[in-house]
Amino acid sequence: MDTLFRLVSLQSDQSLNSSRTSSSSRSSRQNPYQQEDEECFNIFMDDEDFSSSSSKHYNPYPHHQLHHTSSNTPTPTTTTTTGSAATPTHHHVYDQSADQYSYSPARDVTLEFAASLSGQNSRWASDILLETAKAIADRNSARVQQLMWMLNELGSLYGDIDQKLASYFLQALFSRMMDSGERTYRTLVSASEKNSSFDSTRKMVLKFQEVSPWTTFGHVACNGAMIEAFEGETRLHIVDISNTFCTQWPTLLEAIATRSEETPHLRITTVLVSKSGGGTAAGVQKVMKEIGSRMEKFARLMGVPFKFNVIHHAGDLSELNLGELDIKEDEALAVNCVGALHSVTTVGNRRDLLVSIFRRLQPRILTVVEEEADLDIGVDGVEFVRGFQESLRWFRVYFEALDDSFSKTSNERLMLERAAGCAIVDLVACPKEESVERRETAARWSHRLQGGGFKLVSFNEEVSDDVRALLRRYKDGWSMVQGSDSAGIFLSWKDQPVVWASAWKP
Repeated sequence: MDTLFRLVSLQSDQSLNSSRTSSSSRSSRQNPYQQEDEECFNIFMDDEDFSSSSSKHYNPYPHHQLHHTSSNTPTPTTTTTTGSAATPTHHHVYDQSADQYSYSPARDVTLEFAASLSGQNSRWASDILLETAKAIADRNSARVQQLMWMLNELGSLYGDIDQKLASYFLQALFSRMMDSGERTYRTLVSASEKNSSFDSTRKMVLKFQEVSPWTTFGHVACNGAMIEAFEGETRLHIVDISNTFCTQWPTLLEAIATRSEETPHLRITTVLVSKSGGGTAAGVQKVMKEIGSRMEKFARLMGVPFKFNVIHHAGDLSELNLGELDIKEDEALAVNCVGALHSVTTVGNRRDLLVSIFRRLQPRILTVVEEEADLDIGVDGVEFVRGFQESLRWFRVYFEALDDSFSKTSNERLMLERAAGCAIVDLVACPKEESVERRETAARWSHRLQGGGFKLVSFNEEVSDDVRALLRRYKDGWSMVQGSDSAGIFLSWKDQPVVWASAWKP
């Protein structure tokens, strides 16, 4: 899976700026992310950016200064950045003065969650966050204030899983209350763009695929289905709508190159979707330009006649201009959708419209990979609480899977967690019509695809064997499960389905 990044004229890794100068704002604690063999850098917002998305605009307690918890309470931290060093310091999500101790609304709720906070295997963040969501739905401002105070005291971007969930979801809940979700989301994305480069993206993608089958599972399944559908064809065209930076294609190129018959011509058209043509699109374009160059070099190395093209689409995917795809009658067409369909808005039947667009293309095969979750938070009341609870469950599973796969001090893990934090803000605080993170289950996607004129293509036994062989490369806990009520196969982590892969034809 990592051939694209590793084998094709890779430039030597540029070492990160390792200078570290003293700062009066640093904590005296040892930096847990500073290792002798590995340079670490701050992939979260710097202090100015962080405060602009929290304390500068979102102080929920203008009349109260909150005191710190006792020394045996988990203490939130963030980082002070000097050069490339990232040193945790004590810092709350909402910047409060540590010099005043006049009020502690959490006193009234501490006993309520004492059992959760004291248990060794407790999930206190889920308990407190869910109660906060219920209080928001009930418009109980006093209880919301108490619970948010408590979350603010306990949460930390650099703590354990519960502290991270508390911090990310607290920011999202507060942004929702202040009707500032879109602004917060843009700030987080902008902060990510400051550190976006081909090198950082390469390291993150490669490390994620090395330690977890989260993305490689879908790659292996979809490639197998496409190879079977393309049997005997000499001119191939793949329309690629995915979010995995073309890491799916090196193994496909290798498979095509080893075919006994004449090596076919392959054309890949990658569609990059952004809600606007702003900074995010510019950052991704920069990465994709380098990836495209390396793809072409690798294809030449494999002896595969190859053409690569990137289409930058600003707007909803359902508004894609099919003329830009340059579909040709003498080419066998496949449409590959990996982690992209959930970005389509759920407003106005746009997802059904996209399925009908795919149907009009008449592909030999349509491959779909999506995360198995039902993330669609309602506007208020019961629907809001239900959606929030499912989102909380899902992101706990994701964070636990990352925790099981990565080391505690991995920069790549922090980058993935930060991206999850953006998704949480999108789901909890952004308007439904602007959201790009609202996932649906395999059963609902299957219903859409069948209603749009597609029928299931089962993965053959060879593909299933390849997937099982892939999973044996990773830690115990990962498994493949055949779908029952819905089509396709599932990647499961500790018996919890997390990713769904399927293949379809008109």
